[in-house]
Amino acid sequence: MEKAYKTMKNAGAGSIAIGVVMIVAGVTAGILSIVNGARLLKNKNGLIF
Repeated sequence: MEKAYKTMKNAGAGSIAIGVVMIVAGVTAGILSIVNGARLLKNKNGLIF
């Protein structure tokens, strides 16, 4: 019985750690997208085709 609780504890801790990493990666990707989009909009007048 004790082994099952230890396994559940490790799985829960791992899931929380993965969740935090995914949140940080998502926020970082979102910020980079916003910055790049703003840069493109700012420099659109300088484009000549």
